[in-house]
Amino acid sequence: MKNLYQSFGIGFALLVEIAIFSALSPHFFTTDNLLNVMLQISITAIVAVGMTFVILTAGIDLSVGSLMAFVGVVATSMLKLDLRLEYAFPLAMLAGLLLGAASGLIAGTLVTRFRITPFIVTLALMTIWRGLAFVYTEGRPVWELPEAFALLGNGRTLGIPNPTIVMIVVFVTAYVVLSHTRFGRYIYAIGGNPEAARLAGIGVKRIVTQVYVVCGVLSAASGILLASRMNSGQPNAGIMYELDVIAAVVVGGTSLFGGRGTVTGTFLGSLLIGVLRNGLNLLNVGSYVQQVVVGVVILLAVLLDQWKKR
Repeated sequence: MKNLYQSFGIGFALLVEIAIFSALSPHFFTTDNLLNVMLQISITAIVAVGMTFVILTAGIDLSVGSLMAFVGVVATSMLKLDLRLEYAFPLAMLAGLLLGAASGLIAGTLVTRFRITPFIVTLALMTIWRGLAFVYTEGRPVWELPEAFALLGNGRTLGIPNPTIVMIVVFVTAYVVLSHTRFGRYIYAIGGNPEAARLAGIGVKRIVTQVYVVCGVLSAASGILLASRMNSGQPNAGIMYELDVIAAVVVGGTSLFGGRGTVTGTFLGSLLIGVLRNGLNLLNVGSYVQQVVVGVVILLAVLLDQWKKR
């Protein structure tokens, strides 16, 4: 009932937001603009799924934006190797996803084995991956990529943008994992009470490490999609993506204290933030003001979460 209440509350807020922007702008409630909103939120929403897994265990991952940039420049640079496209393309994708998994494994190991606070671990990794992205490219973007790569992030299938399709598949998969598998139930148990979970025989360290790996892989996939959309590998890509990702998760009802939340709420939270940004753009509101608005939304969501916890 709590989950239904949270989802209904977010859905009601989303409907009110849509009604307001539809009244203020005649271009908002159109098919093209709504598809554009789904495309705009797709990349951050995919990362938000991984962040939901992490926050459900009472953790945090601040390195997602920097990891996206590093994976993007590595994957695009591999596309420029002297290989046939049918070999270079899957090799680049695999290398990017493995980098994401390695980042998650490092973060999870430092958090569980060395008992370092997730905030500190991922803050350090955020700086490391961003620095490595600039070192790897010497501060220059990776250009002149195959046209087939651009279709991954800019093409459409049955009229739906490819990143949106990937986002839907990720959300459906995550919903099934969290709702209908033992792994998902373990995640909620660890977030609710890690000591009780350990006494119940759950491998807390193993599960938490796997959660960070999931977040790393999804961040890597988003980094590849972002590079495809820009048709280049940019070392400064993904800056401040952590803000939108955490905002989507928290606004979606996932508790920062762990143990409570759903990917359905995260999807609605992503839509809420995406519609907010899109509507403000249509109303010609400056990007700096938009940052203030999103920050206020995050603060209100955290205050609401603390109130519900009390």
